[in-house]
Amino acid sequence: MYKVYEIKKRIFDDNDQEAEKVRKELKENQTFLLNLMSSPGGGKTTTLKRTIEALKEEMRIGVMEADIDSAVDADTISETGAKVIQLHTGGMCHLDADMTRQGLEELGTDDVDLAILENVGNLVCPAEFDTGAVKNVMILSVPEGDDKPLKYPLMFQVSHCLLINKIDALSCFDFDFEACRKSVLRLNPDMKIIPISAKTGEGMEEWYNWIREQVRDWKEGDK
Repeated sequence: MYKVYEIKKRIFDDNDQEAEKVRKELKENQTFLLNLMSSPGGGKTTTLKRTIEALKEEMRIGVMEADIDSAVDADTISETGAKVIQLHTGGMCHLDADMTRQGLEELGTDDVDLAILENVGNLVCPAEFDTGAVKNVMILSVPEGDDKPLKYPLMFQVSHCLLINKIDALSCFDFDFEACRKSVLRLNPDMKIIPISAKTGEGMEEWYNWIREQVRDWKEGDK
């Protein structure tokens, strides 16, 4: 009666080992991989597009767009001029470390300083699997509500940075920013929380600076 638990545990253990190998290879290649997660409609693609436009003169950026189907997001990101590939997950609601490795091989990282994985839109499955990314970033949009840390705690526990998006719409929704912040920090005291509007650009410079700092520290870590 415990076989299901044991199988699941073994799957996660194997994935964690593979993820560490991916990080080691990224370090050797001096490529920083960021895993970007959110619900569908949270604003990942809009945030990513604006981020690329701001940073593309400073670092070489490559993007892996993960979806169950379609290439809509990859088409949008390609407009920025960034290197981009589309990953179809074959019905799966997340990427694991092996799938990420395959994506990195197809993307090619020799000419990429910052690789960004736009994960499948979901607050459950992507949080369960370590992709091998250096940092996990999640987006919570104001229309989703301030109770999401209570409903999906794992996503907030595994992320290093939280972007609270669509703050330009705060007056239209019953979103208690302070209550949300407290809930998040109870789950993850080290979480960096940045309120932004990917639409208007408000707060985005703080986000860009966070990326710059993370990439620099990653590359200089062993020096």
